[in-house]
Amino acid sequence: MILTALNQYYDRLVSEPDPDTGRLRVPGFGFSEEKIGYVLVISAEGKLVDVINHMDSSGRKIQPKKMAVPRPEKRTSGIQPNFLWDKSAYVLGVQANPDKKAGKEVPWVKSEKTFYAFKQRHIEVLESCNDEGLSALVNFLQQWQFEHIDESPCHHDMLHTNLVFQLDGDHCYLHEREAIKKQWALLLESSTEVAKSHCLVTGKQEKIARLHPSIKGVFGGQSSGGSIVSFNAESYESYGKSQGENAPVSELAAFKYTTVLNYLLNRDNKHCLSVGDASTVFWAVAADGGKTEKAEQLFMQVVNPSDDSEAVKLNPWVEKISQGQPLKEIAPEIDPSTRFYLLGLAPNAARLSIRYWLDTSFGELAQHMAEHFTDLSLEPPAWNKSPSIFRLLIELVPHRAGQKSNAKDIPPHLAGEMMRSILTGDRYPHSLLAQLVLRLRTDGHISSLRIAMIKAVLQRNFRKLNKEGVPMGLDESYESNAYHTGRLFAVLERIQSSAIKGANATITDRYFGTASTVPYSVFPRLLAGSKNHLSKIRKNMPGYAVNLDKDITKIIAKLPPEFNKHFSIEDQGRFSIGYYHQREKYFSSGASASEQKNTKTN
Repeated sequence: MILTALNQYYDRLVSEPDPDTGRLRVPGFGFSEEKIGYVLVISAEGKLVDVINHMDSSGRKIQPKKMAVPRPEKRTSGIQPNFLWDKSAYVLGVQANPDKKAGKEVPWVKSEKTFYAFKQRHIEVLESCNDEGLSALVNFLQQWQFEHIDESPCHHDMLHTNLVFQLDGDHCYLHEREAIKKQWALLLESSTEVAKSHCLVTGKQEKIARLHPSIKGVFGGQSSGGSIVSFNAESYESYGKSQGENAPVSELAAFKYTTVLNYLLNRDNKHCLSVGDASTVFWAVAADGGKTEKAEQLFMQVVNPSDDSEAVKLNPWVEKISQGQPLKEIAPEIDPSTRFYLLGLAPNAARLSIRYWLDTSFGELAQHMAEHFTDLSLEPPAWNKSPSIFRLLIELVPHRAGQKSNAKDIPPHLAGEMMRSILTGDRYPHSLLAQLVLRLRTDGHISSLRIAMIKAVLQRNFRKLNKEGVPMGLDESYESNAYHTGRLFAVLERIQSSAIKGANATITDRYFGTASTVPYSVFPRLLAGSKNHLSKIRKNMPGYAVNLDKDITKIIAKLPPEFNKHFSIEDQGRFSIGYYHQREKYFSSGASASEQKNTKTN
């Protein structure tokens, strides 16, 4: 199903050229988008006359631009030259000096074996071809002497990039000439020795791909790329079949799905986002290209808000979705039946793991996103701008004062499961609640987003069971011992902070973990200590002390005669929500004004 959907999307991209450039978004069969740093311009006689820079300097880092070239060989081992392009070690027979100390004095060293392989392959294939460009390349390879590299237009920066050829006076590259495209097609036709079989993707009798092209761009994956379908040991094979024959996919189908995945994984195309250790690619399919692009932009802005000018235009829609409004009211021009696909990929050595796969309608996806934000909602609001999924996941990382949270510490299994829950509307993983409660107990950082996530997990669980959920704001009538115990803890914290200004450590710093798990062991002592604190407050703020005492009395009236000896994970979550609601009540302007009003003047 996944490969079929990717093949269909490739066909759609080929039929819809880029409206800005008029060029195809993805390369044709047998070609691949690769990073090319420089262009070697050769004369008809085979002389190297110029070197053209093909680097992109528009961003922060100068890097090679991508170009559609004949697909690369899979270099699992040995020397295997590419067709009409390659690294300097193959094309020119020189490479960067591996001796770093001697690098400045001798920047390059010979690479005779790779150059000889590149030369032999092209001369054998092209010598009999009747084309000016191919003849020029053959002449170049026969004449080139890498000993004279310093006398040529070449320079040191070329040693780390891929190179292509161009005939002097041409406006296209050598591999783009029509005669060469035909020659490359013949080479592709004769290169495979695998017998025909029924393709699992198309169902047709076709030549089966022995090795599938590499998929590059997965966060954390190998730079050389990875594979979804691969067999490299007898333990993975069956019935005497080897490599690609174990999962028969035609060469064309394998090319299409890997090409379109490389297109989606290219961050410049804005079809990919990283969630934990998984790279999530997505695409929409609608009758109209404009509606397709609008749906993709809206989804990207909802899950990963951006501040660029195009994204800012979608902010009103995102806010409405986060408020739970239906899609037909937010964006009536987007067809709710638009198909939407999401694929989560994670690295696993040379292979890629499928973390999640979703084939749904955009209307259903928008509904699930709205439910996600509704479940997260708190009073007062936990955010000024709708949080991205990454912003939520970073709350699972240990908080260290004065240090930036490290995304590498996000639990990878939770990242994938949480993403799946948000997109499908299923329950959040139960371990998410345990992780959040653990973070509150260990680092004491009780942020609004952490509380919102705890509330979301509990709220969704209750909704799935058709039971009353967790209150969004302070609810004195809510029936939960844990919730009201958390409220009581917030009142005790307020009493202490009002009595002892600028204390080095509060009861929350010292006792929150114990109070939220085994309240029986700590609350009697905290209540006894609060009496001394209240007596201090009465000296300067008698009215405020009375109000705090009333808060304690009201909350204790809702609790049983004895505090609970232990709270479950769910109750620990309710405790933290109750604490947050009561604490935020005191942080409100009304509480501050009341405190100031009751302050005794000298």
